[in-house]
Amino acid sequence: MILSKFVDELPIPPILKPRWKDQFHTYYEVNMTEFKQSLHSELNDTTVWGYEGSYPGPTIEVESGEKVFIKWINNLPDKHLLPVDYTVHGAHVDVPEVRTVVHVHGASVEWESDGYPEAWFTKGFKQVGPYFRKQIYRYDNYDRACTLWYHDHALGITRLNVYAGLAGFYLIRDHRERLLNLPSGKYDIPLMIQDKTFNKDGSLYYPKQPQKPVPELETSIVPEFIGDTILVNGKVWPYLKVEPRKYRFRLLNASNTRFYRLKLDSGQLFYQIGTDGGLMQHPIGVKEITLAPAERADVIIDFTNLEGKNIIMTNDAPAPFPTGDPPDENTGTVMQFRVTLPLSNIDTSVIPSYMGPLPKIKEQSASKIRYLTLNDNMDKYGREFMLLDNKQWDAPITENPKLGSTEIWYLINLTTATHPIHLHLIDFQILDRRDFDVEKFKKERIIQYTGPAIPPEPQERGWKDTVRANPNQVTRIIMKFGPYTGLYVWHCHILEHEDYEMMRPYIVIR
Repeated sequence: MILSKFVDELPIPPILKPRWKDQFHTYYEVNMTEFKQSLHSELNDTTVWGYEGSYPGPTIEVESGEKVFIKWINNLPDKHLLPVDYTVHGAHVDVPEVRTVVHVHGASVEWESDGYPEAWFTKGFKQVGPYFRKQIYRYDNYDRACTLWYHDHALGITRLNVYAGLAGFYLIRDHRERLLNLPSGKYDIPLMIQDKTFNKDGSLYYPKQPQKPVPELETSIVPEFIGDTILVNGKVWPYLKVEPRKYRFRLLNASNTRFYRLKLDSGQLFYQIGTDGGLMQHPIGVKEITLAPAERADVIIDFTNLEGKNIIMTNDAPAPFPTGDPPDENTGTVMQFRVTLPLSNIDTSVIPSYMGPLPKIKEQSASKIRYLTLNDNMDKYGREFMLLDNKQWDAPITENPKLGSTEIWYLINLTTATHPIHLHLIDFQILDRRDFDVEKFKKERIIQYTGPAIPPEPQERGWKDTVRANPNQVTRIIMKFGPYTGLYVWHCHILEHEDYEMMRPYIVIR
């Protein structure tokens, strides 16, 4: 069943209104419910989960330094919308089937409000996980202007909760960004890109078994999820009518597994102005942008003098990345821009030549270096399962950076896939990537490099919270831990890997 492309208009999620706001703090309530929504005009309405009755959830917009309190409320049914594998950590039959906890991805936040995977809660907070501490989360928003997103993070079912629709944008704005005169207001549009597969009746399809089924289990986790349909902001292959002027788009890959390598079929450039953690020092003009799951790119596209043109955003990233199949004409298409609206006023917005300093963290300032492996293992059912540093989630904590200290982490990828590695709490900088001899490392635990250090790609030269760790490479990142102490996590952001079991706690100590 192939749905027609570019028949539905791109939805733009509404900005969430606070319940209370004064000069000291802002208070929101966000309800999670199950509802039906039209994801394509040729499909029956699809049952999804969402925040505040919409998928994606409403955009939360805050000012840098604003004290924000959010009560995340679970009003979901007791039965999951999608097939649950009870053999996965944190999802055994001893816990309620539907659990939620919300993480604002990229936020600098106290650990009790970070959405720790075992801080889950059920409807009406009737049952809570062992690390649940509070009903109302606090966000101090000490970050510079940036594009963040919020999504579910419950241990063992994150892949299902996010796929069901629990994701939305969280934007931080600041004065410095406003002075740059970037495209703003209705010309600043977030784009959440995801892949899904639908059943004939319009319902969401999620596999019950991997390609090689596990006979002992009714439902088994799959090593990756690759959908056959691309959605932007919760619509299948939408179109957006634009004026012949500059627009700012905040691109987010919110897929479970799929990577995107985005291009415009007009051959024109994306002017990238920001990475995960905010604005870059200088904009760069690039023909293509690669986004692993959870990565963001802040770009300006200039439609000036393109009146009447239709421009398609395409994708040519293999799935799984980087060794899987190339996309077909469906998964190779993302959305369409139609330059059909009249110019409502003269475009005075700019692509600034300089956006502000971006001090490099010096390698000499690191007080600790950690060598951490990305591993592929087999479980007792013969299923692949992925680990960080070859340790399971429940193993004792081994990463305990000191508050205010700087560390370098060597991510040593021993698998055949690229893993987007995400650290909670902090932003880091990518130092370099370097080819090494995997077989020698597996035998002797020695890193023997087989090539020169490769600097980060131009599109990664900024603050990051998620990095692509490629196969046969050691990826080095540097970061300063703070401003909070406490319990956080780091994990692969391929959700099927994170759930099984490529996630580890870490603790920031005094």
